[in-house]
Amino acid sequence: MDDPTAPKVGVGPHPEPWPTAEKYDPELLRDGDRRNVGDEYRYWTMAAIRADLATRKAGLHIAIQNWEHDFNIGSMVRTANAFNVDGVHILGRKRWNRRGAMVTDRYLEVHHHEQVSEFFDWLAARKITPIGVDNLPGSIRLETAELPKDCCLIFGSEGP
Repeated sequence: MDDPTAPKVGVGPHPEPWPTAEKYDPELLRDGDRRNVGDEYRYWTMAAIRADLATRKAGLHIAIQNWEHDFNIGSMVRTANAFNVDGVHILGRKRWNRRGAMVTDRYLEVHHHEQVSEFFDWLAARKITPIGVDNLPGSIRLETAELPKDCCLIFGSEGP
């Protein structure tokens, strides 16, 4: 039974007549769209959203090491989705806490690389420049760095 005091998110059923374009999901039109998507994607199928996002990808990939802890992977995936990156790469353990991503990982290409060498081979085959991100002395500030069009920002593990 639905909780009548729970806040409603998203939108309810679409008023008739319904749009007929292939991008629309008949079930969402009928039942409403309660997903966490931008208004321009209301009632669209997941495949249609992903296809539209693909036309505006940034040429940027994000890699996140997952050797010991997965504390911030979900929030990084959410941020990667907000910037419409070409892909997110999880290095190391495949399992990570997806709750923090708040289902935004469904709209991204998420790749897993058990071995670092496999990841670098993947980048090289696609001519994607790897760039390590850290705050060590001598590092170049990211906001002033000139990044190549096709690059992958690599973030290390948090913790010991």
